[in-house]
Amino acid sequence: MQKNDGKELKEKLVDSRSNGWENLSDEELKNIFQYADEYMYYLNSSKTEKEIVQNSKEILIKNGFVDISEKENLQVGDKVFYINRGRCLYAAVIGEEELEKGLKVIAAHCDSPRIDLKQNPLYEDNELGMLKTHYYGGIKKYQWTNIPLSMHGFVVKPDGEKINICIGEKEEDPIFTISDLLPHLAAEQMDRKLKDGVQGEELNILAGSIPYETEDVSNKVKLNVLKLLNDAYGIKEVDFISSEIEFVPAFKAKSLGFDRSMIAGYGQDDKVCCYAALRAILNVDRPKNTAVCVITDKEEVGFNGVTGMYTRIFDMFVSELLEKTGNTRAIALDKTFSNTKALSADVDAAYNPNYAYAFEKNNCAYLGKGVSLVKYTGSRGKSGASEAPAEFVAEVRKIFESVGARYQSCELGRVDKGGGGTIALTLANRGMEVVDVGVPVMGMHSPYEITSKFDVYQAYKGYQAFYK
Repeated sequence: MQKNDGKELKEKLVDSRSNGWENLSDEELKNIFQYADEYMYYLNSSKTEKEIVQNSKEILIKNGFVDISEKENLQVGDKVFYINRGRCLYAAVIGEEELEKGLKVIAAHCDSPRIDLKQNPLYEDNELGMLKTHYYGGIKKYQWTNIPLSMHGFVVKPDGEKINICIGEKEEDPIFTISDLLPHLAAEQMDRKLKDGVQGEELNILAGSIPYETEDVSNKVKLNVLKLLNDAYGIKEVDFISSEIEFVPAFKAKSLGFDRSMIAGYGQDDKVCCYAALRAILNVDRPKNTAVCVITDKEEVGFNGVTGMYTRIFDMFVSELLEKTGNTRAIALDKTFSNTKALSADVDAAYNPNYAYAFEKNNCAYLGKGVSLVKYTGSRGKSGASEAPAEFVAEVRKIFESVGARYQSCELGRVDKGGGGTIALTLANRGMEVVDVGVPVMGMHSPYEITSKFDVYQAYKGYQAFYK
């Protein structure tokens, strides 16, 4: 071979992982930015798992999906969904093949790291109204101080009345915050290890400072806060016991950079994949294999609980699909799962040049180079991993390449530096072939995560092709 053939040979053999923004047509650019705008709107109106499920349900209904309870029998092309306690959503489009020949599942999670209220949260300290909290998921606690927080959630009374609360999202609303210690007095705090710079019991939310005008009681600021809550929502202090109230960043998702190529926003892990999976199934009509979109809860705390991916309620949904398509065999569910192909739609860590030491550059994800294709997760010696068969990885590559959806192979940081898990293992344990395919995120689990609009759109393209 001639030496001057090297360039041609390199183009043929070497995986260049080129920047996805290069050589895009005007139409492709338009599609990417339009999709990103729609995604940011969804993100800004869907900050908690219940809001994600409710907004996703409304989108499904507008696109012809109906609650599965409304269907006695299911035919090819029928579109149905099931809501699990307002925190999980399962949607399906019935395919031409019988279900036992396998489903096409894309599963994402709608919960994100946040600050939860304790069940007895309200107290007064030197005429300041404060709220005790318990953080949810893996966070750097110091990142959650001195930022605007909004209050989302609901209270349920013993008689069953449910009272929804959302404060801090409207322009005219007040916000909340967790006040940190000023540097002038923080010498002792600054000597702590970074992970202990702000401790869990120091994540107390500032909630008020005006005392109730009376002379005959103590804790007047606390009393005034309770009166305001009672006037607005009809609740008493004891009602916090049966509440689910979360505090999340109050700022909006916005375009990032002079070129507006990126998105900064709270909760992109994993709402970016929720939205892509949801949008993808809307365009599915008569798939070969039944298409299933899963938006699940509790991934950030280990997949457990009645709304986590370990729950048998997902199995119940698939069993109902089987029954309503005429299959009542005892072994049908296990056979269906054993023939199912699934994408665990979860994000991965994008390379951060400020902390290059944490990444192995040949095997990490980069912003603007497509979705991350992760053959195995876990930590250290692949502990807690679900490793995808090479045959299935090749199949997913073929599907993505067929529609020009860009992907990159990666793993989560350097070996022995950390790691993480996804719901992939909960699907694999049911007998499915599964691989992680998601969007690279910079600053994952922070109050303001960063994605590339190019990658966000590639997830949508790839997921749609996988379903079809």
